[in-house]
Amino acid sequence: MTEFEKMRSKEFYNFYDPEVYASVVRANQLCSKLQSLTIPHPDYRSLINELVPGIPESSFINPPFQCDHGHGIRLGENVFVNYGCIMLDGGLITIGDNTQIGPGCRLVTPNHPMNYLERRKPQERCLPITIGDDCWLGAGVVVCPGVKIGNRCVIGAGSVVVKDIPDDSLAVGNPAHVVRTIPH
Repeated sequence: MTEFEKMRSKEFYNFYDPEVYASVVRANQLCSKLQSLTIPHPDYRSLINELVPGIPESSFINPPFQCDHGHGIRLGENVFVNYGCIMLDGGLITIGDNTQIGPGCRLVTPNHPMNYLERRKPQERCLPITIGDDCWLGAGVVVCPGVKIGNRCVIGAGSVVVKDIPDDSLAVGNPAHVVRTIPH
């Protein structure tokens, strides 16, 4: 198994591996070009398609935006990602239809070893993040590695989501906790 395959398979991998590093460099270069564009710019759609392959025409990522790879991001239809979002997509990041990601949100899949001696090595593992359909993440939300947020959830501004959130939940705080069920 290559280091890149290990990365996508939730195993510890060497983040200095040439294939992994080349993917990061590619994304950094594309993100750098994207920063000078706006959504209506004629080059926006082709550049965002190159960075995030398969992004639906109905979905938008507002620059500035930063990611590790881009090809680890899966967006549903009618997704809107607001200004200043960072998606560290060593692990897959999947965002469902009609979901809104507020400004300054961070979706972070990398997870480093707890043992300090192991942390000295150039290794990490990436745990996927899944956000359901019809969700809204308020400004500045942080979603940690391996978290699943159910359908129709609202995550309050500034919350840090460290564990799974069930469908139809309003969750707030650090760490985020469910404060009530949202009727539909």
